[in-house]
Amino acid sequence: MKRVQVQTEDFDLTAELAALRAGDARVGAVVSFVGTVRDMNEGASVATMELEHYPGMTEKALEAILDEAHQRWQLYGASVIHRVGPLRPMDQIVLVAVSSAHRGEAFQACEFIIDYLKTDAPFWKKEQTPAGARWVDARLSDDSAKAKWGTA
Repeated sequence: MKRVQVQTEDFDLTAELAALRAGDARVGAVVSFVGTVRDMNEGASVATMELEHYPGMTEKALEAILDEAHQRWQLYGASVIHRVGPLRPMDQIVLVAVSSAHRGEAFQACEFIIDYLKTDAPFWKKEQTPAGARWVDARLSDDSAKAKWGTA
């Protein structure tokens, strides 16, 4: 099972993880990552964050990342849900979840997917701060995280 969803609505973590392992007795591990909106970034308070994307292109990029993860690890399922639109501190932004027979593969695949998502998926973030709106730049640390997987 591979699932990619880009949406404005929030997601239910419990329901999503249950769906990932539903009826599959082979699953011995489910690993997930949930990213949330912080109230501070680069020394400024964040009132809201607006996420934009390029419909169609974004989903294809996320599907390619999941395909690569399935080629590298023995996964039974993988899911990415990413929200767009206006969000507030503490709101959920993204869910990456994978299932496999063993925890090692599940942890590695989950980390790989989020590392690639941060660099390769076409999302743009704009924060509202006391000084006004600002676009969030890509981070060198995200590029370094992706580089450890040994591909461009």
